[in-house]
Amino acid sequence: MNTTDRAPLIAIAMLAARADGSTDSAEQAAVNAVVTRMGSPDVSRLAEQVAAGQLKAADLAAKLSDDEARRTAYEGALAICNADGPANAAELAFLEELRSALGIPPVAEVHTGAPPAGPLDDFILQQAILTGALEILPDRLATIAILPLQLRLVYLIGQRHGQKLDVNQVKDLAATLGLGAAAQGIEGVVMNLVGGLAKELLGGLVGGATRVATGAAITFSATYALGHVADQYYAQGRRLSRNDLLALFDRFKQEAGTIFPRVQSQIQNKAGTLNLQSLLAGLRGGGA
Repeated sequence: MNTTDRAPLIAIAMLAARADGSTDSAEQAAVNAVVTRMGSPDVSRLAEQVAAGQLKAADLAAKLSDDEARRTAYEGALAICNADGPANAAELAFLEELRSALGIPPVAEVHTGAPPAGPLDDFILQQAILTGALEILPDRLATIAILPLQLRLVYLIGQRHGQKLDVNQVKDLAATLGLGAAAQGIEGVVMNLVGGLAKELLGGLVGGATRVATGAAITFSATYALGHVADQYYAQGRRLSRNDLLALFDRFKQEAGTIFPRVQSQIQNKAGTLNLQSLLAGLRGGGA
């Protein structure tokens, strides 16, 4: 990345943190991470300019040297606006303004509603397709939506079975299935998106820090198996043993492996219509 991009990238990050009129500790930590990645320059002057309203997103966007820098700016702002929870109206407005200024085209909106009143099988399959599609998006931060979607899936299935939806239920199920910690780079964002539930949940099945190498098939299978295990688990009043859960998980992963070739084209088509910003907004209040 061109060294001339550093100042506008940092300033855009600062603007994102202040998009709703205030900067909390989670947003400040996210800005600090951007500064560190830029080599930890002195940003006191930039901070003063941002606080005084002297810097505008459109002007900063015009200073970025190439598409990579523009993509980095938007992805960083997106993460910061979601660092303290799903982006609110002011933050979404800022992100839309920034997206337009950066010349990043919008794509179709994605909705992730509650499961239908009928059988859960189709809902679980569609969520597995959605998370698989996120794996193949070019946006490096698309994976911040995978873990909340998987957690949300468990919540909604538990709700359908009349279970109280609390932190420990999801943690217990995930721990039993041997799911590891999320990649450190996105864990803070994910935890805030789902009310602090993502720590040590779900990242292992999608590869943790090496998730990208595992591909859409692994994420699809993980989500599919997780959904069906949760369905069985809550349907039977959380009385399944650890061995039963693990056996079910293995069986449903194998089943997912046979299904994946039949839905691979659907996953690719879904990836072509995903809007990460809209998806994150749709997760607002979807699990906690």
